[in-house]
Amino acid sequence: MKRDERWEGVYSFEDSPFIMEVLTELRDERTGPIAFRKGLVKLGRYMAYELTKTMEVEKVPVKTPLEETEGVLVKDRRNVVIITVLRAAIPLMEGLIKVLEHARVGIVSASRGKAPKFEIEMKYVKVPQVKPEDTVIIADPMIATGSTLIKVLSEVKRYGKAKRYVVVGVLAAPEGISRIKDAHPDVEIFVAAIDRELNERGYILPGLGDAGDRAFGAPVKL
Repeated sequence: MKRDERWEGVYSFEDSPFIMEVLTELRDERTGPIAFRKGLVKLGRYMAYELTKTMEVEKVPVKTPLEETEGVLVKDRRNVVIITVLRAAIPLMEGLIKVLEHARVGIVSASRGKAPKFEIEMKYVKVPQVKPEDTVIIADPMIATGSTLIKVLSEVKRYGKAKRYVVVGVLAAPEGISRIKDAHPDVEIFVAAIDRELNERGYILPGLGDAGDRAFGAPVKL
């Protein structure tokens, strides 16, 4: 995990050969939906492990069959809210919750309109009460324009003030990160990699395409 010097609280995993191998498979246009979903689960689990390194821990006594010794309790792991941005984040959340099994889970349906306005429509919001000791993790694979996450963060903050707000994603564009940090300076961002730029349609380059379509298949438009 390495910190990006361009922003405060932004980290990537470009120093992890395993993460880069999984990301390579996700980028490959030949990767089908089953392998794509499995890749998102792998990333979610690994990134959750890494995220625990940033959490508060305490020393606790533990009695083994032979003697008493000192152990570790990751306190923050027991106070987590995961917000899943439908639909591409479902497999990512599945990986996160394998490590953060105590998490309460919220669901947000947010869709981005077409360029150049990229208006965000939120039709479904189910968020648990957020407590002062909570780490709120928003799972969204693609941080492109940042419009979706800016709106989701604003909505989630209505449910209570958290200890931390963390975005976990697969890829991000610099433009999206900058917009999110301008709107929500307190948010931390963890992604597998930060790509080069956005194209005129708001897609990340080199990217991996539409993560929702890659994971679940393209929807029929009636």
